[in-house]
Amino acid sequence: MRVVVIIPARYASSRYPGKPLVALKGRDGVSKPLVQRSWDCARHFCDAGDIYVATDDQRIADYVKGFGGQVMMTSETCENGTERCAEAAAKLADPASLVINLQGDAPLTPHWFLSDLAAAMRANPTFQMATPVLRCDAQTYRHFRADRAAGRVGGTTAVFGADRQALYFSKEVVPYLPDGPLPEPCPVFHHVGVYAYRPSALQDYASWPAGPLERHEGLEQLRFLERGVPVLCVEVDARGQLFWELNNPVDVARIESVLP
Repeated sequence: MRVVVIIPARYASSRYPGKPLVALKGRDGVSKPLVQRSWDCARHFCDAGDIYVATDDQRIADYVKGFGGQVMMTSETCENGTERCAEAAAKLADPASLVINLQGDAPLTPHWFLSDLAAAMRANPTFQMATPVLRCDAQTYRHFRADRAAGRVGGTTAVFGADRQALYFSKEVVPYLPDGPLPEPCPVFHHVGVYAYRPSALQDYASWPAGPLERHEGLEQLRFLERGVPVLCVEVDARGQLFWELNNPVDVARIESVLP
Protein backbone atom coordinates (compact mmCIF):
# COMPACT_ATOMS: atom_id res chain seq x y z
CA MET A 1 0.00 0.00 0.00
CA ARG A 2 1.61 3.26 -1.12
CA VAL A 3 1.17 5.94 1.53
CA VAL A 4 1.68 9.60 0.67
CA VAL A 5 1.85 12.39 3.26
CA ILE A 6 0.46 15.78 2.25
CA ILE A 7 1.01 18.82 4.48
CA PRO A 8 -1.55 21.53 3.67
CA ALA A 9 -0.13 24.97 4.42
CA ARG A 10 -2.10 28.20 4.07
CA TYR A 11 -0.56 31.61 4.71
CA ALA A 12 -3.82 33.56 5.01
CA SER A 13 -5.08 31.99 8.24
CA SER A 14 -7.87 34.06 9.77
CA ARG A 15 -6.74 33.36 13.35
CA TYR A 16 -2.97 33.45 12.78
CA PRO A 17 -1.83 34.88 9.41
CA GLY A 18 1.53 33.57 8.22
CA LYS A 19 1.42 30.66 10.67
CA PRO A 20 3.29 28.10 8.48
CA LEU A 21 6.37 30.35 8.46
CA VAL A 22 6.36 31.16 12.19
CA ALA A 23 9.76 30.17 13.61
CA LEU A 24 9.85 27.84 16.61
CA LYS A 25 13.02 27.44 18.66
CA GLY A 26 13.75 24.10 20.27
CA ARG A 27 15.79 23.43 23.39
CA ASP A 28 18.74 22.80 21.08
CA GLY A 29 18.63 26.50 20.15
CA VAL A 30 17.69 25.80 16.52
CA SER A 31 14.81 27.80 15.01
CA LYS A 32 12.75 26.29 12.21
CA PRO A 33 9.45 27.47 10.72
CA LEU A 34 6.35 25.48 11.55
CA VAL A 35 6.05 23.97 8.06
CA GLN A 36 9.60 22.59 8.23
CA ARG A 37 8.98 21.01 11.63
CA SER A 38 5.89 19.31 10.18
CA TRP A 39 8.07 18.06 7.31
CA ASP A 40 10.61 16.71 9.82
CA CYS A 41 7.84 14.73 11.53
CA ALA A 42 6.81 13.18 8.21
CA ARG A 43 10.43 12.30 7.39
CA HIS A 44 10.52 10.02 10.44
CA PHE A 45 7.55 8.17 8.96
CA CYS A 46 8.30 7.85 5.25
CA ASP A 47 10.70 8.72 2.44
CA ALA A 48 11.01 12.35 1.36
CA GLY A 49 9.75 11.38 -2.11
CA ASP A 50 6.35 10.59 -0.61
CA ILE A 51 5.91 13.93 1.20
CA TYR A 52 4.40 17.04 -0.36
CA VAL A 53 3.53 20.46 1.01
CA ALA A 54 0.29 21.65 -0.61
CA THR A 55 -0.04 25.44 -0.63
CA ASP A 56 -1.39 28.37 -2.61
CA ASP A 57 1.27 30.78 -1.36
CA GLN A 58 4.56 31.37 -3.18
CA ARG A 59 6.37 32.39 0.02
CA ILE A 60 5.65 29.01 1.57
CA ALA A 61 6.50 27.21 -1.67
CA ASP A 62 9.84 28.99 -1.96
CA TYR A 63 10.80 28.21 1.62
CA VAL A 64 9.91 24.52 1.29
CA LYS A 65 11.89 24.19 -1.93
CA GLY A 66 14.77 25.91 -0.18
CA PHE A 67 15.18 23.09 2.35
CA GLY A 68 14.67 20.42 -0.33
CA GLY A 69 10.98 19.69 0.10
CA GLN A 70 8.41 18.93 -2.59
CA VAL A 71 5.58 21.37 -3.26
CA MET A 72 2.17 21.00 -4.87
CA MET A 73 0.63 24.36 -5.78
CA THR A 74 -3.11 24.33 -5.13
CA SER A 75 -6.01 26.69 -5.62
CA GLU A 76 -6.74 29.70 -3.43
CA THR A 77 -10.36 28.55 -3.32
CA CYS A 78 -9.64 25.49 -1.14
CA GLU A 79 -11.71 25.97 1.99
CA ASN A 80 -9.67 23.69 4.25
CA GLY A 81 -6.79 21.24 4.40
CA THR A 82 -8.83 18.26 3.23
CA GLU A 83 -9.92 20.07 0.10
CA ARG A 84 -6.28 21.06 -0.47
CA CYS A 85 -5.17 17.45 0.00
CA ALA A 86 -7.83 16.27 -2.45
CA GLU A 87 -6.57 18.66 -5.10
CA ALA A 88 -2.93 17.72 -4.51
CA ALA A 89 -3.63 13.97 -4.44
CA ALA A 90 -5.39 14.20 -7.80
CA LYS A 91 -2.17 15.59 -9.30
CA LEU A 92 0.07 12.72 -8.17
CA ALA A 93 1.75 10.99 -11.11
CA ASP A 94 1.82 7.74 -9.11
CA PRO A 95 -1.53 7.49 -7.30
CA ALA A 96 -1.48 6.67 -3.59
CA SER A 97 -3.39 3.89 -1.88
CA LEU A 98 -3.64 5.99 1.26
CA VAL A 99 -3.24 9.75 1.77
CA ILE A 100 -2.25 11.10 5.18
CA ASN A 101 -3.06 14.73 5.85
CA LEU A 102 -0.49 16.00 8.36
CA GLN A 103 -1.82 19.39 9.33
CA GLY A 104 0.89 22.00 9.27
CA ASP A 105 0.10 23.42 12.73
CA ALA A 106 1.11 20.46 14.90
CA PRO A 107 4.91 20.39 15.24
CA LEU A 108 4.70 18.16 18.30
CA THR A 109 3.03 15.32 16.37
CA PRO A 110 5.09 12.16 17.03
CA HIS A 111 5.83 10.11 13.93
CA TRP A 112 4.27 7.01 15.51
CA PHE A 113 0.87 8.71 15.36
CA LEU A 114 1.15 8.44 11.57
CA SER A 115 2.30 4.82 11.80
CA ASP A 116 -0.60 3.92 14.10
CA LEU A 117 -3.06 5.63 11.77
CA ALA A 118 -1.78 3.82 8.68
CA ALA A 119 -1.85 0.49 10.54
CA ALA A 120 -5.45 1.07 11.60
CA MET A 121 -6.50 1.77 8.01
CA ARG A 122 -4.78 -1.42 6.86
CA ALA A 123 -6.57 -3.39 9.59
CA ASN A 124 -9.98 -1.81 8.86
CA PRO A 125 -10.35 -1.83 5.07
CA THR A 126 -14.04 -0.84 5.15
CA PHE A 127 -13.30 2.57 6.67
CA GLN A 128 -12.73 5.38 4.22
CA MET A 129 -11.26 7.81 6.71
CA ALA A 130 -9.57 7.73 10.13
CA THR A 131 -8.06 10.20 12.59
CA PRO A 132 -6.08 9.90 15.86
CA VAL A 133 -7.39 10.80 19.30
CA LEU A 134 -5.35 11.23 22.46
CA ARG A 135 -6.70 10.92 25.98
CA CYS A 136 -6.12 14.22 27.79
CA ASP A 137 -3.78 14.42 30.73
CA ALA A 138 -4.31 17.05 33.43
CA GLN A 139 -2.02 19.60 31.75
CA THR A 140 -3.71 19.36 28.37
CA TYR A 141 -7.15 19.54 29.95
CA ARG A 142 -6.11 22.73 31.78
CA HIS A 143 -4.94 24.20 28.45
CA PHE A 144 -8.36 23.47 26.94
CA ARG A 145 -10.20 25.07 29.84
CA ALA A 146 -7.86 28.09 29.94
CA ASP A 147 -8.36 28.78 26.24
CA ARG A 148 -12.13 28.62 26.47
CA ALA A 149 -12.17 30.79 29.62
CA ALA A 150 -10.10 33.38 27.76
CA GLY A 151 -12.40 33.26 24.73
CA ARG A 152 -9.75 31.61 22.56
CA VAL A 153 -10.45 28.77 20.17
CA GLY A 154 -7.79 26.22 21.04
CA GLY A 155 -7.63 22.52 20.31
CA THR A 156 -10.44 20.19 19.29
CA THR A 157 -12.03 17.40 21.30
CA ALA A 158 -13.57 14.17 20.01
CA VAL A 159 -16.28 11.84 21.27
CA PHE A 160 -16.76 8.36 19.88
CA GLY A 161 -18.69 5.16 20.55
CA ALA A 162 -17.62 1.74 21.77
CA ASP A 163 -16.96 0.79 18.15
CA ARG A 164 -14.50 3.72 17.88
CA GLN A 165 -16.69 5.44 15.31
CA ALA A 166 -16.71 9.20 15.81
CA LEU A 167 -19.90 10.70 17.21
CA TYR A 168 -18.79 14.32 17.13
CA PHE A 169 -15.84 16.72 17.08
CA SER A 170 -15.98 20.13 18.72
CA LYS A 171 -13.91 23.17 19.62
CA GLU A 172 -15.76 23.13 22.90
CA VAL A 173 -14.50 20.82 25.63
CA VAL A 174 -16.70 17.74 25.37
CA PRO A 175 -17.93 15.78 27.17
CA TYR A 176 -18.84 18.32 29.84
CA LEU A 177 -17.12 17.81 33.19
CA PRO A 178 -18.23 19.61 36.35
CA ASP A 179 -15.72 21.61 38.36
CA GLY A 180 -13.69 19.54 40.76
CA PRO A 181 -11.07 16.81 40.60
CA LEU A 182 -10.41 15.46 37.11
CA PRO A 183 -11.81 11.91 36.75
CA GLU A 184 -9.34 9.09 36.20
CA PRO A 185 -9.02 8.15 33.45
CA CYS A 186 -9.92 11.50 31.91
CA PRO A 187 -12.94 11.06 29.58
CA VAL A 188 -11.90 14.00 27.35
CA PHE A 189 -10.04 13.10 24.16
CA HIS A 190 -7.90 15.58 22.27
CA HIS A 191 -8.41 15.28 18.53
CA VAL A 192 -5.04 15.11 16.77
CA GLY A 193 -5.08 17.06 13.51
CA VAL A 194 -4.00 14.20 11.26
CA TYR A 195 -6.25 12.33 8.82
CA ALA A 196 -5.90 9.24 6.66
CA TYR A 197 -8.13 8.85 3.62
CA ARG A 198 -8.72 6.42 0.81
CA PRO A 199 -8.34 8.40 -2.45
CA SER A 200 -12.01 7.83 -3.30
CA ALA A 201 -13.05 9.45 -0.01
CA LEU A 202 -11.04 12.54 -0.87
CA GLN A 203 -12.70 12.76 -4.28
CA ASP A 204 -16.14 12.48 -2.69
CA TYR A 205 -15.31 15.08 -0.06
CA ALA A 206 -14.25 17.64 -2.63
CA SER A 207 -17.58 17.22 -4.43
CA TRP A 208 -19.73 17.91 -1.34
CA PRO A 209 -20.61 21.38 -0.08
CA ALA A 210 -19.85 22.20 3.53
CA GLY A 211 -22.69 21.41 5.91
CA PRO A 212 -23.97 23.56 8.77
CA LEU A 213 -22.00 21.78 11.50
CA GLU A 214 -18.74 22.17 9.59
CA ARG A 215 -19.46 25.86 9.02
CA HIS A 216 -20.39 26.53 12.67
CA GLU A 217 -17.49 24.64 14.24
CA GLY A 218 -14.94 25.34 11.51
CA LEU A 219 -13.95 21.65 11.56
CA GLU A 220 -13.44 20.03 8.17
CA GLN A 221 -13.88 16.43 9.36
CA LEU A 222 -17.52 17.12 10.24
CA ARG A 223 -18.33 17.08 6.52
CA PHE A 224 -17.81 13.31 6.58
CA LEU A 225 -20.12 12.85 9.58
CA GLU A 226 -22.78 15.09 8.08
CA ARG A 227 -22.72 12.88 4.97
CA GLY A 228 -23.03 9.69 7.00
CA VAL A 229 -19.46 8.54 6.33
CA PRO A 230 -18.06 6.71 9.39
CA VAL A 231 -14.84 8.15 10.81
CA LEU A 232 -12.59 5.74 12.69
CA CYS A 233 -11.01 7.22 15.82
CA VAL A 234 -7.61 5.66 16.51
CA GLU A 235 -6.44 6.11 20.09
CA VAL A 236 -2.73 6.93 20.21
CA ASP A 237 -0.20 7.17 23.03
CA ALA A 238 1.96 10.27 23.41
CA ARG A 239 4.47 8.24 25.48
CA GLY A 240 4.81 10.98 28.04
CA GLN A 241 5.22 13.82 25.55
CA LEU A 242 3.05 16.93 25.59
CA PHE A 243 0.95 17.30 22.45
CA TRP A 244 -0.49 20.67 21.45
CA GLU A 245 -1.14 22.51 18.17
CA LEU A 246 -0.17 26.03 17.18
CA ASN A 247 -3.63 27.62 17.09
CA ASN A 248 -2.91 31.06 18.54
CA PRO A 249 0.19 33.19 19.22
CA VAL A 250 0.01 32.18 22.90
CA ASP A 251 0.76 28.58 21.85
CA VAL A 252 4.28 29.45 20.64
CA ALA A 253 5.67 29.53 24.19
CA ARG A 254 3.82 26.34 25.14
CA ILE A 255 5.28 24.47 22.19
CA GLU A 256 8.80 25.88 22.41
CA SER A 257 9.01 24.81 26.05
CA VAL A 258 8.84 21.14 25.05
CA LEU A 259 10.43 21.08 21.60
CA PRO A 260 13.60 18.94 21.61
